[in-house]
Amino acid sequence: MSLSLSYLIKEPKVRKDKNPLLLLLHGYGSNEEDLFSFAGELPEYYFIVSARAPFDLSYGSYAWYAINFDADENKFSDIGQARASRDIIARFIDELAANYPIDAEDVTLIGFSQGCILSYAVALSYPEKVRRVVAMSGYWNPEIAVDDYLENDFSRLKIFASHGTVDQVIPVEWARKSIPMLQVLGIAIVFKEYLVGHGVAPQNFFDFKHWLQNT
Repeated sequence: MSLSLSYLIKEPKVRKDKNPLLLLLHGYGSNEEDLFSFAGELPEYYFIVSARAPFDLSYGSYAWYAINFDADENKFSDIGQARASRDIIARFIDELAANYPIDAEDVTLIGFSQGCILSYAVALSYPEKVRRVVAMSGYWNPEIAVDDYLENDFSRLKIFASHGTVDQVIPVEWARKSIPMLQVLGIAIVFKEYLVGHGVAPQNFFDFKHWLQNT
């Protein structure tokens, strides 16, 4: 079957009529193999799908959007590409639910870095499609959301956000600033910090798995 994104899938060991979905979104310059490596550690009653970002950087590495540098070496994001990826992911969720016995009412996005930024954008743009987000080492960028996202109903959306305190790629301050912005919208959010750089600490993995089981 041909879906909007290339992906890897691990089907649930425990089958129901419909099973919930964990959709893994990797960071800039990585690919679908990256987060899929811990699929075996995740609960067995989920469909676990790891998607490949649509923009090809070089052999085996992909991005959800380009990051460019200007003459003064200031970084800026290609917002047009980011918004295109946001809608591709939203469509991809619908395609997965149409092609596999997935419970469309129980979809969780697990994003790292750029994949985290996109997870926020998809969930706040289309909260009817996403029940929970595990947002690791990223931040909320309202520019990537749909224009009228503030009119959405966020009452069932839950977020587990985490960040490394010595992250040199995305400063922890950017993540910290995101939390009150999301709380103001009435979103239930848990935020944890770990003494790591731009990566996922073992404790972080344990904590979000525990959170998944309790929400």
